[in-house]
Amino acid sequence: MSKKLVIKVTAGADAPERCSQAFTVASVAVASGVPVSLWLTGESAWFALPGRAAGFELPHSAPLPDLLEAVLAGGSVTLCTQCAARRDIAQADVIEGVRIAGAQVFLSEVMADDAKALVY
Repeated sequence: MSKKLVIKVTAGADAPERCSQAFTVASVAVASGVPVSLWLTGESAWFALPGRAAGFELPHSAPLPDLLEAVLAGGSVTLCTQCAARRDIAQADVIEGVRIAGAQVFLSEVMADDAKALVY
C-alpha cells in the first residue's frame, strides 16, 4: 500500500517557483496512483477561487489550472480555515471539490502512520 502524500503549499504568485513545484508534485503523485491531499494556505489560498489559477504564469511549467484540476480529479484539495477567513473566502465561493478545514484536520492527516508530508 502506498503512503498518503500530504502537501501544504504556502506560496502563491509571491513565490511562483515554490508554488508551481507543490502543484506539480501533487499532480504527478496523483497520476502515479499516490493518494494526495493538497492544502492551500497563505497566498495559495487564492487558488481555491474559480478562475484565479488561470492568472498564474511561470515559464517552463505546466499551467496551474491543469495541475489543480488533476489533483481535484484524483486527490483532495483543502483550503485552510484561517487563511480563508483572512481573505473573506467562504465555502460557497470556492471551486467545486475544494473543502475548507483547519489545523485539527491537517494534523490528523500528517500524523497518520501511512502519511508523508511536504511543505512548500
